[in-house]
Amino acid sequence: MAKHPAKITLSPSRDIPFDHLILSQSNVRRVKAGVSIPELAEDIARRTLLQSLNVRPVLDAEGQETGIFEVPAGGRRYRALEHLVKQKRLARTAPIPCIVKAADNDVSAEEDSYAENAHREQLHPLDQFRAMQAMVDKGSAAEDIAAHFMTTPAVVRQRLKLASVSPKLHDIYAEDGMSLDQLMAFTVSEDHERQEQVWEMLTHSFNKSAAYIRQRLTENSVRVADKRVRFVTVDAYVAAGGGVMRDLFEDDDGGWLTDPALLDRLVDAKLAAEGNRIGTEGWKWVVTSVDLPWNATNGHREIVGAELPMTEDEQAKLTALQAEIEQIETEWADDPNVPQDVYARIEGLETEIGQLVDRPMIFDPAEMAIAGAFVTIEADGSLCIERGYVRAEDEPVAEVSGEDDGSGVDPVSGEPMPGANHNGTAPSASGSAPTGTDEEDSDDDILKPLPDRLVADLTAWRTLALQDAFAQSPATAFATVLHALVLDTFYSYSRESCLQLSLNRVSFANPPAGLRDSAPARAIAERMKRWEDRLPESDKELWDALLAFDADEQASLFAHCTSLAVNAQAEIVPKYDNGRVSTHSVARRIAHSHVLAHAVGLDVVAAGWKPTVDGYFRSVTKPRILADVTEARGEQFAGMIDHLKKGDMAREAERLLEDAHWLPEPLRTPDADGGNGATPDVDRERLELPAFLDDDEAAYAIAAE
Repeated sequence: MAKHPAKITLSPSRDIPFDHLILSQSNVRRVKAGVSIPELAEDIARRTLLQSLNVRPVLDAEGQETGIFEVPAGGRRYRALEHLVKQKRLARTAPIPCIVKAADNDVSAEEDSYAENAHREQLHPLDQFRAMQAMVDKGSAAEDIAAHFMTTPAVVRQRLKLASVSPKLHDIYAEDGMSLDQLMAFTVSEDHERQEQVWEMLTHSFNKSAAYIRQRLTENSVRVADKRVRFVTVDAYVAAGGGVMRDLFEDDDGGWLTDPALLDRLVDAKLAAEGNRIGTEGWKWVVTSVDLPWNATNGHREIVGAELPMTEDEQAKLTALQAEIEQIETEWADDPNVPQDVYARIEGLETEIGQLVDRPMIFDPAEMAIAGAFVTIEADGSLCIERGYVRAEDEPVAEVSGEDDGSGVDPVSGEPMPGANHNGTAPSASGSAPTGTDEEDSDDDILKPLPDRLVADLTAWRTLALQDAFAQSPATAFATVLHALVLDTFYSYSRESCLQLSLNRVSFANPPAGLRDSAPARAIAERMKRWEDRLPESDKELWDALLAFDADEQASLFAHCTSLAVNAQAEIVPKYDNGRVSTHSVARRIAHSHVLAHAVGLDVVAAGWKPTVDGYFRSVTKPRILADVTEARGEQFAGMIDHLKKGDMAREAERLLEDAHWLPEPLRTPDADGGNGATPDVDRERLELPAFLDDDEAAYAIAAE
């Protein structure tokens, strides 16, 4: 007959007065870790003791119980109770729930102490998330939960955010089918259906990173750092009913806006209001746009305004602000540990100074009546207003009477007047030109202007003489070309040069979106502004101003102006020849652009171009995308995305090629050996500035000629 195993007997529990308990030397915990004793005491005071102490009776020399019990397991709880007793918040004789084991038990006190700590299993993170959510559902605030569990409200909000993820994803996480990092990434969206769609997508993707999950969940949203958001402000967007997604686990730079359509409506409305406000200044037209074309002002004449002078109060305020900055800088000059609030104060002072120094412009009302303004948004969300541009069709036409002024030339058409001879002399009453008569001879004492034909003949001779002398003065020739280029670049309305040379600035018929905000476009615009600030307002003063520049400055200005005429665009050739561009001319242009690219060491990647969905992949086919990824990263990477739909494939390709330094064929400069249709490289040593440009004296000598 089989014997039943012996039944185990649990140690009895009883309440023992606190003053009958002592801490056992058998407790294995020696190193302090985790919650401190005072914090544990506060927790016990709030919710009382949740776990009994493990005790054993203390025996005397004869082996009899003394009524005192040692605590080998639960030492930190004992210390917390002792702390409450010392604070007189717990009576010294208060009964303490204890599990009592025999003094001669087969299991040592050290083993019990070790087992109580070693056999403890922490809550699964998911249970923590759900527990905190349950507390909130029952009315507890995040701040209260944080205080009760000795953590921060931010940590509690993170746990609550994790608890808000789709229950289906919770189940996957509970079965170790998903990492905590991945689960945290899903918290950026509150749309459970979208979360589940992205997780399903990951099963077919080689990329399962948290960053990729965040990217997919936020791809149809707008970053708070976007200039449009900064322009209208997040508060205005939220007040209009828009939602914001936040990432509580990563630096999200403010998060994402979930309603791009609402954002665009707010931006359009605010821009229109700003345009109407600027229009009340007296401009004929105002153009508003989130992104202006990079060459929006081409073909416009810019009118010159005058800065509004500072008032006495503004000048006094400027002096005081500058003095305060100097005082602060002097005070902290030798201190390596400058407080952050000092930096903030200096930044605030500099902002105030900038607002005072950046004076508004005053324009002639008559010129404003034919001119307009462009209004757009800067990268930082501030309003960018470019005032004072006159369209070609709005240029005033000089009023003429149509009468003969004696020159024999129609003042409107520029054609010879009917019946006038070559020098503008009026015909006789018979219709023929007068001849040398006595009446004419009688006017010998009157000094008349030279005949036009004679003037033309004489100045033709002078032109050849000037050309010959010009060819023998390279410095003057350079200065004259520079003068003509600067006139075309900065004074488009001027015709002050006798040099029949003009700058044909490049313009794009259909510029790609965002070109105006690209790094090269911003660099060109900044360089243009620096030179505009240095050049005189009147073109009549330009020649002397150019001669005042040293050789390096002249060369830099020359390079800037000339650069605006460089055209390396493979523009679309019309099906039918329009006489302006042909396939052959475009091919020759591109070939020479490679020569220049080698000469200047062009690096398109360093200039800021990257293969993005909007800028490249959306416009090419799936086979092209796969071919590009294969070329840049290898066939194994292309094979990882070849099953995706076009949109997903484009996004994956953008991520794969982000740091690959890969360029599509049109952006490449062929090798110097002539392979792949390249032209031979240029010896940059042969492109040094001519000697006369390295000699400042040669440039200045022109003024004495």
